[in-house]
Amino acid sequence: MDESLVKIRHGRSLKDFPHLKLEKDEYVEFAFTRAKICLLMIIGGIVLGFVAIIAVFLLVTMSELMLDKMGEHFLFIILGALFAAVCIMGMVSIRIYRGNKLFITNKHIMQFVMNSLVSTSINIIDIDSVEDVSFRQDNIFQKIFHYGTFRLSTIGDETTYTFNYSDILPSELRAVTNMVTAAKQKNKKSSQRVEKDN
Repeated sequence: MDESLVKIRHGRSLKDFPHLKLEKDEYVEFAFTRAKICLLMIIGGIVLGFVAIIAVFLLVTMSELMLDKMGEHFLFIILGALFAAVCIMGMVSIRIYRGNKLFITNKHIMQFVMNSLVSTSINIIDIDSVEDVSFRQDNIFQKIFHYGTFRLSTIGDETTYTFNYSDILPSELRAVTNMVTAAKQKNKKSSQRVEKDN
């Protein structure tokens, strides 16, 4: 790629992704987040929780069940606590779900993993150390809504990095595979050149 184009793409990547520590002449090719359909499912679960709380409230207030003042206060406290719990759990779930990201640059693969608000990790691997790129769907629901597990296997220690709930397109999967192949070929040529020089 032309050096001036590399510099432009590097500058744009620094602007768009300031939290990534990119090397000189490194730029982001792909930025993957988790599938939006699963985010909608989380939001649907939150809404369902609110509906259930409101239904219980209406059922109790409209029924012939007579509660004294203390019973009403106790019911409001319980329903208020449940409402707050659904809000907090919903916000935490959305934050954790959206905190998982995968960036593929011309030099590295960077995976940001968030399992909870306090359990996070960052995996950074050289793109030329990737042996295999694949996308797997395990059930009919994943097929219908086109999401699954994006997998990257590395050379040597055979570590497999997975990005769950990914909605990567077949064209993107091919492009990533082509990038990995090109990086490996470039690395092989560099190694051969070094061997010849020695």
